[in-house]
Amino acid sequence: MSAQPARSSGTFALGGDLPVVRLGYGTMQLTGSGVWGDPKDPDEAVRVLRRAVELGVTLIDTADSYGPFVTDHLIKKALHPYADDVVIATKAGFTRQGPGQWTVVGRPEYLRQQVELNLRHLGVERIDLLQLHRIDPQVPVADQLGVLADLRKEGKIRHIGLSEVSVADVAEAQKTAPIVSVQNLFNLGDRGAEALLDHSTEHDIAFIPWFPLATGELAGKDSPLTALAKEHGASPSQLALAWLLKRSPVVLPIPGTSSVAHLEDNVAAAEIELTDAEFEALSAAVS
Repeated sequence: MSAQPARSSGTFALGGDLPVVRLGYGTMQLTGSGVWGDPKDPDEAVRVLRRAVELGVTLIDTADSYGPFVTDHLIKKALHPYADDVVIATKAGFTRQGPGQWTVVGRPEYLRQQVELNLRHLGVERIDLLQLHRIDPQVPVADQLGVLADLRKEGKIRHIGLSEVSVADVAEAQKTAPIVSVQNLFNLGDRGAEALLDHSTEHDIAFIPWFPLATGELAGKDSPLTALAKEHGASPSQLALAWLLKRSPVVLPIPGTSSVAHLEDNVAAAEIELTDAEFEALSAAVS
């Protein structure tokens, strides 16, 4: 493995002007149970973040609702002041009432408040990528995207993205603001967002698959991936990530973990180059 294996995944320019290494890191698992409260081992969480950057990761994905704000504080502690090529992507649009509890709130005044808090907690003057965590069905889309567009004009947001949306949602949002990324559930075993991925590929919109490894379900000892992984001299997780990277040049996987060892295993996937035949075999084996 090279010193910075993540860089073998190549780069993608968010919005055409903000390059990131395609294999990123998602921070959702750096919290307590139910994505609530502090992690069991905060020191290890800091080590994971620092190690990710050492391995060549430049895209760190977080959200104000993770903890809440637990991952933002950990990122700042571990990485601030940020290296020039490190891009922090965060999200706003949920309130939290307790472990495993999430309530969508897209009122403009709430979104503005959360962006301001994200800026403060991350220790930045501008958020590289602010993603609307969910579209609130109770609030006009133009109002939700409108306040983000205003914050962009004010210099507090560089780029705007969406999460858990359809192609129609993207088209509606783009009437109000440029959309440079979408973040939907997608992995080798769950391809429900395939139409959105195809649309993103066609329009050069970053597609950030969350749950890229289904939190280990795809890597179980009885997984269809296991035999293929052995043939490739790789772990099942690495093969699942290599499949995502091969699927489209706009895909930016963000596998998350709270362990340095698992992080190193995941990032090594960037150095695996699947042939077309291997890609098709994986696609057929898990459907």
